[in-house]
Amino acid sequence: MRFGGAHAAVRRIWTVELRPQAGGPALVCPSCTARTFPLQASSARSAALAHLACHVRADALPAHLRSCQCRLRGCVWHPRHRGCAGRVLLALTRDLSGRTWRLADACTACAAATSHTAVVPDTLLSPPPPAASAPTRPRVHGDEPQRVREMLTHLASALSCVTSPAARLLALQCALRADTHGRARLPAGLLRSMRLHRHTEAWQELAQDGWLDLPDPRAAPLQVWLLDDAVLNQAPGRSARRRAAHWALKPSPLVVAASAKPADRLTALVLAAHTTEAGPAADMAVVARLCGHSPQQTAVLLDRLVAGRTLAAWHHQRDTDEVHWQPAPLHRPASGSTGPSTH
Repeated sequence: MRFGGAHAAVRRIWTVELRPQAGGPALVCPSCTARTFPLQASSARSAALAHLACHVRADALPAHLRSCQCRLRGCVWHPRHRGCAGRVLLALTRDLSGRTWRLADACTACAAATSHTAVVPDTLLSPPPPAASAPTRPRVHGDEPQRVREMLTHLASALSCVTSPAARLLALQCALRADTHGRARLPAGLLRSMRLHRHTEAWQELAQDGWLDLPDPRAAPLQVWLLDDAVLNQAPGRSARRRAAHWALKPSPLVVAASAKPADRLTALVLAAHTTEAGPAADMAVVARLCGHSPQQTAVLLDRLVAGRTLAAWHHQRDTDEVHWQPAPLHRPASGSTGPSTH
């Protein structure tokens, strides 16, 4: 990340507003000379995110020229913290009403400290490569956790904050398995393995969020049509994303009992996606946001993972708000055993 240099800092902030009107909401974008775009109410949020993505693609900038826009404006978007750190990311922020959305370059530290913010993966904003001349993308071994982490981060912003863990797990599988038309097929066997077969209430949540069309629960396989434009045209290709979807069902190195509740499985998945070569650690605020819970609720879930012998122990370092954990030795998880944890 550049903190200074000979070049002038390039403005990398885009904002759109959804204004209610009699005939349906209108999208207002100051970057488009104050033009308004009428929308269908059910797809307004997806259209806003897709419009922001178009600006990012049109104003592409090499990574070494990008800078933290929050820092350039005196860090007014978040409470005080230890200062800028980490690489520059694209941070998507919405206001409390859900009408105004901002996409801006921000360093990792500032993005994590800003409320109602999620990091948008570059893979969700990259246009598809030309079909005739696209080179073969080499597979990087072990990159499935990163793809799952990026998609969970996107879903934390795209879905309602009260969306249940079961619905979030379904949304993740749909997003990773979707084709370029936003359609995904989920076999009955896959849903049974997730213990979510015929869980119509989870699908209803995602439909109420305007994230997908409510599928026919009697269909086999289940046919799903996504309304989130941001998950279309993802890179890398579909086969790589399907590998990530498969890994998310059994996220090594954490082993979760087949009978575990969706909240436990989602928490374990978030932790596994943040287990890197640098060590198993993440900010508590990040883990809580991706799980759709408060930090206090997340602490209870971490204790349950210890009790279920998915984790050997975990620790919350309060001065840095970091969570560290230790995977339990590989074995079949027990449902009623207890283990040590520290807070």
